[in-house]
Amino acid sequence: MALKSSALTEANTYEVEVSVDGETFMNAVNKVYKKEVKKITVPGFRKGKAPRAVIEKMYGKDVFYEDAMQDCYPDALDAACKEADLKVVTVTGLEALDAGADGFTFKATVIVEPEIDIKDYKGIEVEKLSTEVTEELIDEEIERVRDRNSRMVTVEDRAAEDGDTAVIDFEGFCDGEAFEGGKAEEYNLVLGSGNFIPGFEEQIVGHNTGDEFTIDVKFPEEYQSEQLKGKDAQFKIKLHEIKTKELPEVDDDFVKDVSEKDTVAEYRDELKEQIQKRLDGEAERDLDDKLTNVIIEKIEGEIPEQMFDNEAQNMLREMDMRLRQQGMDLDTYMKYTGMDMEAVRKMYRPEAERRVKMRLALEKIAKLEDIHPTEDDINAEYDKMAEIYNMEADKVKEIIPVEGVTEDLGVQLAMKLVKDTAVIK
Repeated sequence: MALKSSALTEANTYEVEVSVDGETFMNAVNKVYKKEVKKITVPGFRKGKAPRAVIEKMYGKDVFYEDAMQDCYPDALDAACKEADLKVVTVTGLEALDAGADGFTFKATVIVEPEIDIKDYKGIEVEKLSTEVTEELIDEEIERVRDRNSRMVTVEDRAAEDGDTAVIDFEGFCDGEAFEGGKAEEYNLVLGSGNFIPGFEEQIVGHNTGDEFTIDVKFPEEYQSEQLKGKDAQFKIKLHEIKTKELPEVDDDFVKDVSEKDTVAEYRDELKEQIQKRLDGEAERDLDDKLTNVIIEKIEGEIPEQMFDNEAQNMLREMDMRLRQQGMDLDTYMKYTGMDMEAVRKMYRPEAERRVKMRLALEKIAKLEDIHPTEDDINAEYDKMAEIYNMEADKVKEIIPVEGVTEDLGVQLAMKLVKDTAVIK
């Protein structure tokens, strides 16, 4: 198998001519014959036992050529494109030119990765989020923990307030007629949550347990029910119970219940460490995101749409894998969300474009800066993957080619260079 020629026909598109030697082609023909002969009946021979020469005499020497060429195309084209130093995105056309016992030649049209340019990727100015842990942040975290450990208690000595849970019966009427979906009994409604239409919750505030009353509301113009859009309505309400959250006191007993610490002071110190770790992580992710946005804007070059399509498809496969791990699949997800495949692809398209552009930019930076991971870097990466997959490192090396690992590490090192040289405020 060999490259005969390659020619740029338009942006990111090459026409490649490839030859496959006779021995490789005849081996492929023989392989096809062995698979297909089982289906062929020839007079004078038991089904599946006719010699290849007899079949070729009956149906022509090229009877098995088409399938044999199909078997040869992938490896032959891959080898030729590597020889031509082309990174193929997709194949858009294949055409056999000639074929015989001496081999065959074919022409392929391929879309390749673009040659992009990027400048001024060092010294990028960015602002980094503050990572200062204030007393207010610690207090906010303690309030969240108190809320998670709260309990609901019945209120009997006051009227309903925002934040209370009102247990109510309600029935809605429009033009004097009860409407479908407008009735419930002993419904738990958090006042001030905004779960009901405007004006509903506000008119329950101030009422006491046992009160029966009517409220007037107006359905929004954008309400989902056509029959109720913009309509005035009345709801008959009966207030059965008022409940409120009772938060625990922040003392040493509370600390022992919610942590491994013994005192409030020790707990605050622990929370400070946890918040610091979270803020540091958020700040680094935000910094990476900002640098990525700047780098993407600096790319110069025409990127083929097929690269974005391929990446979106990869993201779909990743999504399907995650869903299957959760006992679902992509088809079920689409049924529940009312989306079709095109809508899901469209959802992933912006992030797919971002990933492709970022990868191309960092690969170019690695090339410009002559960045190459060391053998120790590569072995460390394989050890990391072996730990993740719970496999021997040598087994991982058999599955994941070193070229891919080397490229990934080069991209990571390029991003480190961008980050190390950035001017961070």
